[in-house]
Amino acid sequence: MIWIVPVLVLLCLLFTHRWRYSKEPPLERGIIPWLGHALEFGKDASKFITRMKLKNGNIFTVHAAGRYVTLLLDPHSYDEIINDPDSLDFGRYAQVLMERIFNLHLPLYQPEKAKAMMKRHFMGSSLSTLNSSMNRNMEILLKSEMPHNQRNWKQEGLFHLSYILLFKAGYLTLFGGEQNNNCTDPSRVYEEYKKFDGLLCGLARGSLRKEAKATAYALQRKLWELLAPAGLGKSSGSSPWLHAYRRLLQDDGVDEETQRRAVLMQLWATQGNVGPAAFWLLGYLLTNPEALMAVKREFGQISQMESSGTPLLDKTMKTPVFDSVLEETLRLTAAPFITREVVREKTLHMADGRDYLLRKGDRVCLFPFVSPQMDPEIHPEPQKFKFDRFLNKDGSVKKDFYKDGKKLKYYTMPWGAGANGCVGRQFAINTIRQFAYMLLTNYDLELCDPNAQIPKADVTRYGFGMLQPVGDLLVRYKPKEA
Repeated sequence: MIWIVPVLVLLCLLFTHRWRYSKEPPLERGIIPWLGHALEFGKDASKFITRMKLKNGNIFTVHAAGRYVTLLLDPHSYDEIINDPDSLDFGRYAQVLMERIFNLHLPLYQPEKAKAMMKRHFMGSSLSTLNSSMNRNMEILLKSEMPHNQRNWKQEGLFHLSYILLFKAGYLTLFGGEQNNNCTDPSRVYEEYKKFDGLLCGLARGSLRKEAKATAYALQRKLWELLAPAGLGKSSGSSPWLHAYRRLLQDDGVDEETQRRAVLMQLWATQGNVGPAAFWLLGYLLTNPEALMAVKREFGQISQMESSGTPLLDKTMKTPVFDSVLEETLRLTAAPFITREVVREKTLHMADGRDYLLRKGDRVCLFPFVSPQMDPEIHPEPQKFKFDRFLNKDGSVKKDFYKDGKKLKYYTMPWGAGANGCVGRQFAINTIRQFAYMLLTNYDLELCDPNAQIPKADVTRYGFGMLQPVGDLLVRYKPKEA
């Protein structure tokens, strides 16, 4: 009877084994049944995908945790994925993540409808209102951290300073924070959110152990309770966009408990990336004196021209040096996956003339961090921070980058692209720029250790927006003397 076991294993492999058909991309199954390459993928996605790219080229299919995912890494061919909503669906995978991370199921999930609503509140005249409110909240919070009459240095981790201050300012601006009916303290929300954020990637991958999963669900419940009043009415102190979002959910018949879960998702979507991005930007500046001097010089010229205190809220103000620093920072630290579900068989026409078949039921994924952002042909010395990488010699914005002798449409992609690109992009840019301006113009900010280096990134967070550091960068700051 011993022979039954190997026979069963053989039959199992025969019925579950995936074969590569003609015109399909190279297939990497992995040696572990069902898991495939999931462990390696989750441990360090960038390292794994780069290794697969060297082996297979710009397109290949990977088996991971029972799913087959085709990775496309040729930026010249990205529009084939971004601009085909008929064959490739954004909403299905988004719903999978909503259920895994936020325990949220929206029966009438309509991303186009929600995006149209968001555009009305994060663009045009509404954006100016948000910018002013965010600026005011940042100023108040900075002054509470460091009153202008204080002359002693304050020491703090730069990541903690950037994340907590911008989170609280964003919370007050977009969720009504302390003006809510139950006077929720933004610091309480941040403390619970930060713990939840530490478990978020594990929830998304379904890799948390039983105890960690229980902790994550307990944190969800706390946050649902803290966020419960947000956006309930125009008089609740929350911003118009959140009120409109709640109204959108109510019109779709979403119950109160599910609305709370959706508000937590929006808290992560609006606050999860700005603080880390500001940290990396300031960290790179403080560890690169030439870049810091260039940005300070540009900010100094602007502050001399304007006496309003908030000159960067003026759309006519140009900051090409800062913009290049931000673009370079995001090139090095923004690492989202752009994922679609293949809902019907598709022939992918590559820019080099080759055609590949994408199977219905698979997923297809772009990982712009590997290509174009870390491609040495596009960006020489890609691991190195170069503050003027996105400036021409005459100081104008550089937009011409090439791959295989052809000009690229996508040379960085921190905000996504196409119809599903980030609606809050300009609000986030304005926030980071104004935060950097406030700190560098009104405060003396320096490293506690002049020889300190910027921390390494947490490689387990690849695929989920902005990377976060392992550890922190110790700084000290105090108000500048008049």
